[in-house]
Amino acid sequence: MNKTVEFFFDFGSPASYLAWTQLPRIAKAQCAQIIWRPMLLGGVFKATGNQSPVLIPSKGRWMLQDLARFAARYDVPMQFNPHFPINTLTLMRGAAGYENSEHFARYVQVMFEALWTQQKNLSKPEVVAQVLSAAGFDTAEFEQLVNDEAVKEHLKATTEEAIKRGVFGAPTFFIGTEMHFGQDRLDFVADALAR
Repeated sequence: MNKTVEFFFDFGSPASYLAWTQLPRIAKAQCAQIIWRPMLLGGVFKATGNQSPVLIPSKGRWMLQDLARFAARYDVPMQFNPHFPINTLTLMRGAAGYENSEHFARYVQVMFEALWTQQKNLSKPEVVAQVLSAAGFDTAEFEQLVNDEAVKEHLKATTEEAIKRGVFGAPTFFIGTEMHFGQDRLDFVADALAR
């Protein structure tokens, strides 16, 4: 399997959640491997001058409707989080820390579902601890992981790499040097993998 798709994402992005629900199926159909690239969307926004569409009232209203349309099309559960925007620094450090471990896939699932189906306020450390504990994670180990300097640097380096490669939001996909932005562009991702 030598075809790959890089998936730059942040848990705080509802479009990243929708992409996460679909990308494994697309990759499997194209015999491609997903390279998971957790990044800090806030850092990307700051570096690029971008911002969440929800901060523009008319665009935000449209975005909420559009996300619901895509969730229905994909037949996946989704409830927009009333605590949005969520500070995802700790969550994304967790993803960076678990990235090459057996816990990564489960961690990603737990975080995305807690935010976008269970509407948890993951800006609060005590809520994060409750969610992780309920999912069988060792919360003391998690706390140690997200405070590890190497993990912090790894997340920072991935975010900086994303910016250098032209990323301005999440989700962003790369097939080789070809970039695609947005969960509504997954058909282009599938086409690129098919080539």
